[in-house]
Amino acid sequence: MLKIKKNDKVMVIVGKDKGKTGKVLKILPENNRLVVEKINIVKKARRRTQQDQQGGFVEIESSIHISNVMLVDKKTNKPTRFGISILKDGTKVRISKKSGEVI
Repeated sequence: MLKIKKNDKVMVIVGKDKGKTGKVLKILPENNRLVVEKINIVKKARRRTQQDQQGGFVEIESSIHISNVMLVDKKTNKPTRFGISILKDGTKVRISKKSGEVI
């Protein structure tokens, strides 16, 4: 089970984009990778097509490994570890280890 979900705010802790934060756009669970908004930008050559008459080089977000990011705590705005807790109504929620708040 992957503990980071789409639309979570994460911070990169390793690599060329270390310290940057962004929103998770896509999860690739088969490879344990994810795509984060404005992180790990690469240039890709696009062929000219009927829809894209221009063609040329475009900048897109590439995937990074899930171990290179940490969830950002909403209260402190810093990266945090988290645990899973079960509420009285039986639903599972993610709890920040730093502030104790529900993520």
